[in-house]
Amino acid sequence: MGIFKKSPPPHAVAVQTGLPASHPFSKLERYVPLSAPDYGLYRTMREAVPVLDAAVGKLTRLVGGFTTVCGDERAKAALDQFLHEVRVGAGGHGIETFVSAFLEQLLVNGTAVGEMVLDASRSDIYALYNAPLQELELRREDNPLQVTVCRREGMEAVPAPYQELILLAALNPEPGQATGTSLFRSLPFVTSILLKIYQTMGVNFDRVGNLRFAVTYKPQNDAVDKAFAKERAMQIAAEWSRAMDKNSTVKDFVAVGDVSIKVIGADNQILDTEVPVRQMLEQIVAKTGLPPFMLGLNWSTTERMSTQQADILTSELEAYRRCLTPVLEKICSLWLRLHGYGCPVTVDWDIINLQDEVEMARARLLRAQAAQIEETLENGAPLPDVTAENQKGE
Repeated sequence: MGIFKKSPPPHAVAVQTGLPASHPFSKLERYVPLSAPDYGLYRTMREAVPVLDAAVGKLTRLVGGFTTVCGDERAKAALDQFLHEVRVGAGGHGIETFVSAFLEQLLVNGTAVGEMVLDASRSDIYALYNAPLQELELRREDNPLQVTVCRREGMEAVPAPYQELILLAALNPEPGQATGTSLFRSLPFVTSILLKIYQTMGVNFDRVGNLRFAVTYKPQNDAVDKAFAKERAMQIAAEWSRAMDKNSTVKDFVAVGDVSIKVIGADNQILDTEVPVRQMLEQIVAKTGLPPFMLGLNWSTTERMSTQQADILTSELEAYRRCLTPVLEKICSLWLRLHGYGCPVTVDWDIINLQDEVEMARARLLRAQAAQIEETLENGAPLPDVTAENQKGE
């Protein structure tokens, strides 16, 4: 009978219905870059990492505004009024509102789709609409140069009946592809590591920063202490809970016997995360093309945009403008044709100026001094002391 003994019950078991310990954006960990772009993933990345959200907003604003150029002044005035008053979506108005949403969609998803909505009489553009990509599908036709925009209706993709009213733009498309490349394409892996670090920091501070105490009662060798050790331990636990109650005032804890109190986790040191976090942020900043200080990252006490950085950023913004120009010219051309104007129209973008205001003021001062010197030399008067004026201005 004693040969077959029952195995002792396990001291701990795994709970199969428990939630795994992970950061709230765990979708980034399951991302495998082998299929079509996951637009939901890119939105999650922008929501999870403030640097990405700030980069998209900064690039959208830095692209700047534009003016239209056409041969007929009457047509230009009417077109400018239309662009200023056109409805956008449900509650917006103005072409700037449409361009901002269109460019954000282009940067985040790599592809942007809009639509020109005509009025009931088909004689005017009633509104501009930014279409959500989750409800659309791009279909390749037999002609590789033709793409049809379809809307999803259940399990089917139905082509839009008026393709000429669709506004489509792709950012850096790969050869043979109709969709573009997102600005976030190479960042899911880096973002997942960054969020793991942030999640670990939060867990460590929750364990170490929110103090937990270990109260240990050591009974003496006499029989009385050994007999009532359990009762005294329960009494100490109850009094300790009362003393540490968050909803009550500060209380003192008094115990009799050999009682020791230690802070759990006080001897452990939290890992320094400054270096790995900076390495991940450097990869993100390099992908956006913006200087670090524009995103709130003051990595140097002498942080300042140099001429080389300004030129590189200007070239990036010019590339985004080249994607938007055909879309804007299509809107303007259709409006002019609907109103009987046959003049061609072009888009003239504002000059991108990223130079420091102090340097610009100093340049204007030097040009004014040069003009003053030339005028003085022409009149035969003695030259002014511009060195003293510069030192006084500084």
